Amino acid sequence: MTAGLTTIIYPVKDLDRAKALFKALLETEPYADEPYYVGFKDAGQDVGLDPSGHAQGMTGPVPYWHVTDIRARLSALLDAGAELLQDVRDVGNGRLIASVKDADGNLVGLLQDPSS
Repeated sequence: MTAGLTTIIYPVKDLDRAKALFKALLETEPYADEPYYVGFKDAGQDVGLDPSGHAQGMTGPVPYWHVTDIRARLSALLDAGAELLQDVRDVGNGRLIASVKDADGNLVGLLQDPSS
């Protein structure tokens, strides 16, 4: 089961320029501002900027489906023919992420919060 798409992560090469762009777009300051990740919240949407994204195989923005059982959803996607891009990993405070490529090369992210 999913809780929908409420997170999108953009791979960025210049974190400062990307941060300035999204501050202008969203008219808000980031809630997280670290050298490894900048995050904004606006209208129920979480927008993240990842300066390591390209090195991790991200070719563009990745929508993250919020799920209650990330390992089960990841297994189901792999069984359906998806290609593993990033296995389940903890990105801090118990938040788990994983990602796959579909048959057309589109990236699909999964995210499980510790409260899920």
